[in-house]
Amino acid sequence: MLNKEQIMEIIPHRPPMLLVDEVTEMDAEHAVGTLHLTGDEFFFQGHFPGRPIMPAVFQLEALAQVGAVLLLSLPEFQGKTAVYTGIDKAKFRNMVSPGDTLQMEIQVVKRRGTMAVAQGIATVNGKKAAEAEIKCAVVD
Repeated sequence: MLNKEQIMEIIPHRPPMLLVDEVTEMDAEHAVGTLHLTGDEFFFQGHFPGRPIMPAVFQLEALAQVGAVLLLSLPEFQGKTAVYTGIDKAKFRNMVSPGDTLQMEIQVVKRRGTMAVAQGIATVNGKKAAEAEIKCAVVD
């Protein structure tokens, strides 16, 4: 549905902090995105040498970026920026390694004005890697 270039037209993130390669599904309340991890990502170099795994905080960031694509695609939010206001109920279930494809699913559960709350789940090969409730605000 959206490739990396189209995603960069919607959200302000750029490599190396752009953590979404494509968005494969999206409507006003739900989005699914993917990140194909090659092993060349900067965070694998030091986390951890000899046993590289994607830091949990970057898994949350990838989820949030999929949510940002969803929100900032809405006509009233185009050209704006989505920022974290909170993260609750974060849990990490499995490690994410080079060669994995991280699939991120976001479901908006509450929206009021420029504020939103979404439930995010990240999986690799159908196994849950991370989940969290992500809160954000859309700002100019």
